[in-house]
Parts: sequence; structure tokens; C-alpha cells
Amino acid sequence: MDKIGSYEFLAEPFHCDFSQRLFMGHLGNHMLNAADFHSSARGFGMKYLMTIQRSWVLSRLAIEMEEMPQQYTKFNVETWVESAMRYFTSRNFRIVGDDGHVYGYGRSIWAMIDTESRQPTDIFSIDNGAINNWIVKDKECPIDKGGRVKMSEEGELVRTIDTYYHDIDINGHVNSVKYIEHVLDLWPLDWYRTHRIHRFEIAYVAEAHEGDQLSFYKETADNSTGNSFNVRIVKTSPDNPDPIEVCRSKVVFIAEH
Repeated sequence: MDKIGSYEFLAEPFHCDFSQRLFMGHLGNHMLNAADFHSSARGFGMKYLMTIQRSWVLSRLAIEMEEMPQQYTKFNVETWVESAMRYFTSRNFRIVGDDGHVYGYGRSIWAMIDTESRQPTDIFSIDNGAINNWIVKDKECPIDKGGRVKMSEEGELVRTIDTYYHDIDINGHVNSVKYIEHVLDLWPLDWYRTHRIHRFEIAYVAEAHEGDQLSFYKETADNSTGNSFNVRIVKTSPDNPDPIEVCRSKVVFIAEH
């Protein structure tokens, strides 16, 4: 079996926005599905991990796109493990058309947790460290790994939302991709008529659950042209009204005329 997995997807029309191109959130879903298909076929996927009270949790995700696939377009998500440490592993992605056209790339960092304690657990304990057999160090992923999103205390509170059934995933917390969708909803439709998303980064800090309220703070990134923004998301709950940061995001747009 090849160390690099390649999985075909379709830009279904109801997964596309008004420009007839795939929503970033749906692309994120396809990337996470590709990661699961790849890891499951090689013995360290979610289906097996859940039988031993383990699960993968996404820690960081960066997606950089030159363009998004148009509706009805078939494309492949390639994915491979770049490195593995005791508590974290890095996984890369390439989004490429059937004709070889490269739409963009992604980088991600994952932790393995104990589903009972919710604490990180040793990745190498799974099948005597079998993940090491699948590491690919020589395949290019030419986008920045990204770093911690820096925000000042001047970030403006722009929205507070409640969380419901559709926000929650199989791990019992707010789905990783839902945060992407909620962040990108902070800009109105008219903004997207003249701008496209070039890069999206998100770093997850804490879990949020059904019933929590999420508050979104936004500011223009330092030294920006006005097309780069940082977002901080904090949660409050009926049991704990003190705000707790759950994730940070950076969105870079390109103006199109």
C-alpha cells in the first residue's frame, strides 16, 4: 500500500457558494475524510481507535488555495503523514484535479486523546508505533506551516452565537469544520463578491460543547493591506460564565475585481 493516499471527491452543486465554487467548509470536510480514509486503511484510524477509547483530535489546520474547484468538478485530495511525535502528528494535503491542476495545499497537526480522560495519549503505543511506517518526508507541501495567531486586546466583539445539535461531532464537541463556517460567516456576502479566500488557518485550544455560547472577536492583522484578519473565539456556558478561549483563526483574502 502506498504511503500517500489519494481520494476522489466531487464539488457537488449544493456544496458550492453563489460563485459556483466549493465552500471552504466542505473542502475542510473532504480533507478530514481523506485523513480518516488514509489512517483507517493503515490501521490507525478512528474506527479502530474508538474500540480502545482513543480518538484523533485536530489541533491545527492551514489551507492555502489558488482557486476552489467549480461545481460538478471531480478532484482528488492527496494526504500523507509528514512526521510523528509522541503526542502530535503532522499530516499534509494536496488538492489536485484529474488533469493534474493543483488547486492548493493543506497542513494539519493532530493529537491522539483518551476519550475517557480527554487527555493526550501516546501515539506510538498504537500497534508498536506503526505510524512510523507511513511517514513521507520527501513530498513537497509548499505552504507555510503557520504559527500562533497573535491578537491584541483590541479585537472587536462582532458576534455571539449559541451551539446546537448540528454543531456537535462524534467526539461530543463542536465540530472542527463548524468553526471554519462560523468564522467565514463574519464577512457579508458582498465582501465575497469582490474577495476570495486565499489562506485559512485555525488553531484549536479547548473544546466547546452543545449549549455553550461562542463569541467572536475580530481585528485586522498587523501590517496588513486590509485583506488579512485574525479572529479569536471564546466560549461561555451556563455552568461557567467566565470566558474561555477555544480557538484562534487567521483569514487572508485576495481582492478580485
